[in-house]
Amino acid sequence: MKIRISNILKINFLLFFFIAFNSGCGVYSFTGASIPPSAKTVSVQYFPNKSQLVEPILSPLFTDALRDIFVSQTVLEMIDSGGDLALEGEIVGYKTTPVAIQGDQTSALNRLTIKVNVRFFNKYEPVKDFEQEFSQFLDYSSERDLSEVKEELITQINDMLVTDIFNKAVVNW
Repeated sequence: MKIRISNILKINFLLFFFIAFNSGCGVYSFTGASIPPSAKTVSVQYFPNKSQLVEPILSPLFTDALRDIFVSQTVLEMIDSGGDLALEGEIVGYKTTPVAIQGDQTSALNRLTIKVNVRFFNKYEPVKDFEQEFSQFLDYSSERDLSEVKEELITQINDMLVTDIFNKAVVNW
């Protein structure tokens, strides 16, 4: 029974790949999240709307979206407060502005902008703690009233914001 060199190379390659894939200094997910192995929990506090213009649905939708991304993209358990990874902050901006002025001084497009101030705490890697303002916007036709499109725009902007926050907090590219 003779083992061929090509079979040994294949076995060594598979063994190397397995070891390289499963080693490292943190818990990894397919999203690229790098979380300290000791971290088991995450807490996301309610983000109150402290902007000049208060939209009642914004705070609960944003907070839920931020919680959802951490639950769906990591193995961390969501707890009410004091998580190994913790996020808190406030919505500091919610405004609509004209962005495409036409020759007759009317706007062809309006822009909805949402800004969120976030404080992130990492119990096991405090060097990764941060406080940062995140901002995203979407444009919509001035022929449409904001009340017609606000829920759709808020959902889309929230998705962009929580992706930015998640990447800043736990994705180390």
